[in-house]
Amino acid sequence: MRSADAATLLRMSIVIVAAYMIILKFQVLLAILLIAIALILDGLDGFLAVREQSKGSIGFIAYVRAATGNIKYREEVKRFKRRISSSAPYGARMDIAGDRVVEYTLWATFVYLHILPLWILLIVFVRHSFVDAVMGSKGTSNRMKTGFAAAIYSSNVGRGGINVVKFLAFSYLAVVYAFGYPLLPGYILVGIMLAYILLRGVAELYEAFA
Repeated sequence: MRSADAATLLRMSIVIVAAYMIILKFQVLLAILLIAIALILDGLDGFLAVREQSKGSIGFIAYVRAATGNIKYREEVKRFKRRISSSAPYGARMDIAGDRVVEYTLWATFVYLHILPLWILLIVFVRHSFVDAVMGSKGTSNRMKTGFAAAIYSSNVGRGGINVVKFLAFSYLAVVYAFGYPLLPGYILVGIMLAYILLRGVAELYEAFA
């Protein structure tokens, strides 16, 4: 098994454990930390895939420099990512599947706890199911060609931003359930997250049909 795929499986397992800890009100602050770790692993699996393909020649610092716009390292990392797409075409889809498991687990947890209404979960299900089907027919979402889609979906700001919003929203909902914090700020964060998710969906569809 590739190390990147192992990281994907690990983050799915971690968030499922965290969800049960929240439901049971057992060490909720630790559960929030586990959610943070799971979301961080979402960025780590890309590095592990590139590192494995490059046989260790691309280190973490070089990968970060590429992510922050260093042209020299960015082109080198892109070259190895193209090799990954050829040698392990399922890798990008596995990463997306991991994203969905993590996100669905957290949404479903707070619907189950009656913190969030069911209709929000249904919107997320429909959005992801439809967009994933369209993008799957066109190729992976990691190879955005249009500037709009790249900026909203596959840029480092876009990817990092959605994970930050997810962490803030789901973490706050956890303390709402466990410690009785007011719900309104949680709804505001969920609204921001839902808007972000829908905007990213528009970017993917724009890419698919551009």
